[in-house]
Amino acid sequence: MGDRSTTMRHKAYQLRQTLITLVLNIRDAVVSGGPLVIIAVALIVAAYWWLKPNPPSEVTLATGPAQSAYASFGDQYRSALASNKIKVNLEASEGSFNNLQLLREGKADLAFVQGGTASLTDEDLENLTSLGALFLEPVWLFYRTDAAQRLNKRPQLTSMTQLSGWKVNVGTAGSGVPTLFNQLLEANHLSPKQLTLSQLTETPATVDFLAGKLDAMVFVSAPESLMVQMLLQTPGVQLMDFPQNEAYGRKFRFLTPVTLPRGIVDLAANVPPRNVHLLASTTSLLARDDTHPAIKQLFAQASQNIHSNAGWFNRARDFPNTKSSELPVAQEGVRAINEPSPWLQRYLPFWLANLVERMWLVMGVLLAFMLPLSRIVPPLYQFRVRSRVFKWYGRLRAVEHEMEQPDPDRAGIRAELEELGRKVEKITVPLSYADELYALRSHIHWVLQKLDMQSREPAQTTQGPANGPDHSPAI
Repeated sequence: MGDRSTTMRHKAYQLRQTLITLVLNIRDAVVSGGPLVIIAVALIVAAYWWLKPNPPSEVTLATGPAQSAYASFGDQYRSALASNKIKVNLEASEGSFNNLQLLREGKADLAFVQGGTASLTDEDLENLTSLGALFLEPVWLFYRTDAAQRLNKRPQLTSMTQLSGWKVNVGTAGSGVPTLFNQLLEANHLSPKQLTLSQLTETPATVDFLAGKLDAMVFVSAPESLMVQMLLQTPGVQLMDFPQNEAYGRKFRFLTPVTLPRGIVDLAANVPPRNVHLLASTTSLLARDDTHPAIKQLFAQASQNIHSNAGWFNRARDFPNTKSSELPVAQEGVRAINEPSPWLQRYLPFWLANLVERMWLVMGVLLAFMLPLSRIVPPLYQFRVRSRVFKWYGRLRAVEHEMEQPDPDRAGIRAELEELGRKVEKITVPLSYADELYALRSHIHWVLQKLDMQSREPAQTTQGPANGPDHSPAI
């Protein structure tokens, strides 16, 4: 029974010592490496503040008039980014030129802008960037058959030069169509003064056109536009064919020659009844250069799903692309369009993958900086633990020095040594440093023994003759 009790006490003592060692190791490691950790955290916080890896929760996208293709695409982008907790505020506008102005003024972060909308300035090249070409927007020039018969003595238009004297609506200034149409007139040696031009919005212009108050109307829009779909199937309305579309495409770099295939609108009704040669402007998604990189990346990735399907003028996967934009394409757009999805985003939520992607370089630099500094932690830890023992050696050395002085106060020295021993008994160190603690205790005990020897030496000297040989005469 006694042996078992002893064993239990021994195990309890071992457990207590193990826990003490663990606590001491953790405490000393924290204190020793604390300054290094504080420096690392400070650098990470500074890098986070400077890089701003997390995107803002809201952005503004300039779209276009209500019920336009731009407005429809805006809704799709809003839904796509909502899955990543990004709120997209849609800013309605008159059209492409108005969108460009909103970007220039900082009232929108991103916008749909047609090529040829306006002459891009050096400031635009510096402050704006493209996220890729999204889709083609043909120049739709619808005219009334009766107007062509009345004005040109033939039911069809074959050249823009035949528009002299016509009443044509070219859309609002904010749409960018007037600028584009004036360039086409100039290429055909026509002055705007030779036509009666109006700049009504799309709906009023369509009403006047169908009522015969306008001879023709021009707008630039994606084929998804409800207005395009309706006018293509309206009796008495024709879509102008541009037989020189290849020449236009060579002359204006922002125009692409395309063909509206026969029957693409309605195969059963054979609408249109023949192939129609058209000019198309490429619409890009532009962003301000100071728009957060993560926002650019999200929009460029969303464009893959929204604009990659086959359309009237393109095959599947023709868009989005990085080849047809007037402005340089941002790196976020290039990666999203031309490269596979980032590896981290396949397995992590976007915010976390973005944080890692944006911070990995900083973390690498920080690691390279901290590794040499981390080498001082083990010696610092060792010094801290051993100092608990070694600091008492100084006092022990001072006591020993007192013992070497002439006529030392041995009683005072003994009391001091005993006090030193009691204090050392209370010292706790990790088991790996226990040998140094026991060495200190042994040295204190040795100095006590030395003090005892010094105390006996005078007594031995005094008692020596009395205890020596007896030379008294024998009785």
